[in-house]
Amino acid sequence: MNPLELAGARPGPAFTVTFDGRPVEALPGQTVAAVLWAAGVTSWRSTRGEGRPRGVFCGIGVCFDCLVTVNGSPGQRACLVPVRPGDVIGTQDGTGHEEARHAV
Repeated sequence: MNPLELAGARPGPAFTVTFDGRPVEALPGQTVAAVLWAAGVTSWRSTRGEGRPRGVFCGIGVCFDCLVTVNGSPGQRACLVPVRPGDVIGTQDGTGHEEARHAV
């Protein structure tokens, strides 16, 4: 059974955010991680040093594996940040601070 039907949920209308330049559909109340998972994206950060892919690990904001850049601000925990219409989400390399310096 569809989880929305099971819970009797009636989300508001879908809207669009972008992830690494591509449009992705989102629903009100979803976190960045939920939106990316629903779009089939499971990794959106690479570790500093070895560049290993990372995504959600704990899902409750404790581990910092799901860091992502949202609207130019690096180090956002995708499992905690709710999406808003028009958000620009990007893959983060390492801590994200290096790419933020180059954007200024």
